[in-house]
Amino acid sequence: MKYNNEINRRKTFAIISHPDAGKTTLTEKFLLFGGAIQTAGAVKSNKIKKHATSDFMEIERQRGISVATSVMTFEYKDHLINLLDTPGHKDFAEDTFRTLTAVDSVVLVVDSVNGVEEQTRRLMEVIAMRKTPVMVFINKMDRDGKNRFDLLEEIEKELKIQLHPTTFPINSGKDFKGVYNLAEKNLVLFTAGTKATEDDQLRISDLSDPVLDAKIGKKDADVLREDVELIDGVYGDLNVDEYLAGNIAPVFFGSAVNNFGVKELLDRFIEIAPTPRSRETTQRQVDPTEDKFSGFIFKIHANLDPKHRDRIAFLRVCSGKFVRNTYYHHVRLDKDVRFSNPYSFLARQKDVIEEAYSGDVVGLFDTGNFKIGDTLTEGENFYYTGIPSFSPEIFKEVVNKDPMKTKQLEKGLLQLTDEGVAQMFTQFGGNKKIIGCVGELQFEVIQYRLLQEYGASVQMNSLPFYKACWITSKDPKKLEDFIKYKQANIAEDKDGHLVYLAQSEWFLNTERTNNPDIEFHFTSEIHK
Repeated sequence: MKYNNEINRRKTFAIISHPDAGKTTLTEKFLLFGGAIQTAGAVKSNKIKKHATSDFMEIERQRGISVATSVMTFEYKDHLINLLDTPGHKDFAEDTFRTLTAVDSVVLVVDSVNGVEEQTRRLMEVIAMRKTPVMVFINKMDRDGKNRFDLLEEIEKELKIQLHPTTFPINSGKDFKGVYNLAEKNLVLFTAGTKATEDDQLRISDLSDPVLDAKIGKKDADVLREDVELIDGVYGDLNVDEYLAGNIAPVFFGSAVNNFGVKELLDRFIEIAPTPRSRETTQRQVDPTEDKFSGFIFKIHANLDPKHRDRIAFLRVCSGKFVRNTYYHHVRLDKDVRFSNPYSFLARQKDVIEEAYSGDVVGLFDTGNFKIGDTLTEGENFYYTGIPSFSPEIFKEVVNKDPMKTKQLEKGLLQLTDEGVAQMFTQFGGNKKIIGCVGELQFEVIQYRLLQEYGASVQMNSLPFYKACWITSKDPKKLEDFIKYKQANIAEDKDGHLVYLAQSEWFLNTERTNNPDIEFHFTSEIHK
């Protein structure tokens, strides 16, 4: 309990969205408010004018998309905020799913023009499963988009979550005039092309005040009065406990690129978002206020700095206090390890830290000791649970184009697949290397990084597989026979676990029916 003050200062959350909804822009505005950066980078229509602070891989800067989760830490109003910016692209959903295991709450960005999109649905399913508290930011209100009430209805219906408007817009597109803050009872006025400041706030506790008509015109003032009356009648006051339980999501409207409506979101976030929460392990529930340190690795990034062959493991601190140069127990390897240069992050910039507390994300320099899901403790033997590894859906054989670079290729494949963006399988009884991913873009990233970072040139040949399933059986003889008869479809993952590569859904269903003694698993919990 001695670290309570530090723990209560901390808020750790992820920003998620469909690509191009404005997530990276919103991230940067948060950093501006926190004084972590002085000027924002702009990511527009895949042409990057100034690189977004949070996009640190070369391929991200070329393509204008985020393909790796990046971590940023900043202070705002005496709180220490750990912000994890996630890839929006569906091909990198697995990285995002794992990041969601390391946060205590989520801000979901929805594009007011396009509404709810496919990737948003998938992400929200994972969030709902984990009962993670969510706030929604409806972005791009300065563009002609959907009707505000229709948007709320669509989000509720599509994402199966109950919403609670906290700010409400006055018009949209070229007629957008600002937002009314229902909680604070004040009006923030919008002027296109300028950034919102304190001077733009007009405190109106009584909407019948004629000042409102003077500021936004009688017609719009009357519409706002009706809207607010309707919202108050339908929604009432926000039940914060229901938000913390993941049942209700406060909603904010704004324009991230104009820094409008962002401060309202950040202020309310600081006020009600959860501090670090307790977590489940293989042995027991661990409370963040426990004195003894523990944490888990949820992400690994090779070559964060291409000039130095460094590899960083991202650790979420779950309890106690992490101290530099202290020995901690690596549960899987059953050995003690220490870290002389643990980092906190502002995207690519790394600062060495002396200590970290529950909720913090720490970068650990890794020489190859870590895998995703590894747990560090002060001696106890348990693993944090619920860190998934998903069944890939696209498979390609990696063909080495330069036999002189075989060693570099082996190293590159091992390190890049350790990051969790893809999975590597070796053909059973052979040495054919197969990469499995959930999306096509990942192959492009792997091929590019193998060449740029390891000097290994490869060709990727498509394979006719539909799904990878981990196979286990209580009857070793049955498993042995299955492997013998299905050798062309059997591979091993990096940890030596057996995998069945099915050519189609029909084949998979047939094998499951014909082999009742063999279990087919579609996700491999990292530690079994």
